[in-house]
Amino acid sequence: MILTPSTLLGIGLYTPAEAERLIQVPAGKISRWLKGHSIKGKQYEPLWTPQIDLGDEHVYLGFRDLMEMRTANAFIEKGVSAIAIRRAIAEASTLVDDERPLSTTKFKTDGRDIFLEIVGEDGGTRLVDIFRKQYAFEKIIERSLSDVEFAGIAPGRWWPASRSKGIVIDPARSFGQPIDEETGVPTATLAAAVGAEGSIEAAARAWQVKPSAVKRAAEFESALLQRAA
Repeated sequence: MILTPSTLLGIGLYTPAEAERLIQVPAGKISRWLKGHSIKGKQYEPLWTPQIDLGDEHVYLGFRDLMEMRTANAFIEKGVSAIAIRRAIAEASTLVDDERPLSTTKFKTDGRDIFLEIVGEDGGTRLVDIFRKQYAFEKIIERSLSDVEFAGIAPGRWWPASRSKGIVIDPARSFGQPIDEETGVPTATLAAAVGAEGSIEAAARAWQVKPSAVKRAAEFESALLQRAA
């Protein structure tokens, strides 16, 4: 289904570059994994179908895609192939009854068995070796779903700098852009205001918010820039 900006409320909207800024997965990889690609004449299908299609042939992610990508990338970084991830998603989608199963609470409990079953069909051992270490699977899941607030079994909100920092990504607010939770103002807007107004205090006055909100936003945006450097 082709979506329009007016129908995106509660879904979130990110380009691959915006997603890279938030989850540190290269935009090129995100595009390949969600659009499919070919290498030496061999075609690789997308890992899953993105939530958003604006009808312009570009790749976009919704909030659920963003959370799913974090988990998929965490496994791939540990040596799990994209082919195994694709098969795991297909298998788990049926068991979990969700098109993006890797980011669900259900996958946290059943994911190990799903992966081991898939590896058994292939006859491979690398993935089995990873999961034989009792801590490995749990650490991958913990990293990819850390600071996620769930609505039922699905991710509802994400606190990208930990809940204590007061910055939240909520698909129902500002199209899923990072916002200061207390004021609802996007962090990028408050951080830019510091430069435009000359100080945190002046930016706070301009936006009629507390200086602490501006400071939180500026620190968050600065941390994103440092991670990208």
